Amino acid sequence: MKKTTVHQVTQLAFMPRLFPVNVYLVEEEHGLTLIDAGMPFSFKGIQNAANSIGKPITRIMLTHAHGDHVGALDALKDASPTAEVYISRRDQALLAGSRDLEEGELQTPIKGDVPRKIRTKPDYLLEDGDLVGSLLAVASPGHTPGHMAFLDTRSQVLIAGDAFQIRGGMAVSGHMQPLFPFPAMATWSKDTALTSARRLAGLQPSWLAVGHGRMLEQPAAAISRAIQRAEEAFREVK
Repeated sequence: MKKTTVHQVTQLAFMPRLFPVNVYLVEEEHGLTLIDAGMPFSFKGIQNAANSIGKPITRIMLTHAHGDHVGALDALKDASPTAEVYISRRDQALLAGSRDLEEGELQTPIKGDVPRKIRTKPDYLLEDGDLVGSLLAVASPGHTPGHMAFLDTRSQVLIAGDAFQIRGGMAVSGHMQPLFPFPAMATWSKDTALTSARRLAGLQPSWLAVGHGRMLEQPAAAISRAIQRAEEAFREVK
């Protein structure tokens, strides 16, 4: 596990050289907010990192409900039963194991690892614009129908889940990168993801923190190039 801290945000990168899976600890005054829960084996590393900071995990916020983002959720909730779990209203269904599409959604199959054995139920269902501690919830559908990003309003660090990837090449979700194709393979709607990428770019983050890859400082230019490449790639396949 590799640990990187920027402002109040600590990235924990599991298997960073092979198949990086990132979770984030966000320090608040009286506790820690964990963003995403990684793989099942991430539990010990998350606990050790929280202990080293010296504050309890009081919230667990999920960008989306794919297996590599919720794998240690049950173990973490068992270890910290008072920790409150947050996920978008839409992705609560994925967390419960359902791939069913809602009326009005693009009727394209939901892709990726949707877990079927998560016991933990969310305490709160997030909507776009909710403020939880220092974190602003920003709806960013595309990778999944209910994907959320979180902006730390103190530092403008954007924790974007799989709305972007950095491993294998900076890219919008759904734009295939041969060196690390997995986020694109698990994307529900490329066009929706592109719309969300444009919205996230408008937040002008100071750092970009994603589910797969290193943290990127002053990412505006890289985000803009990724959006342009995705626009061209998606246009070609239509």
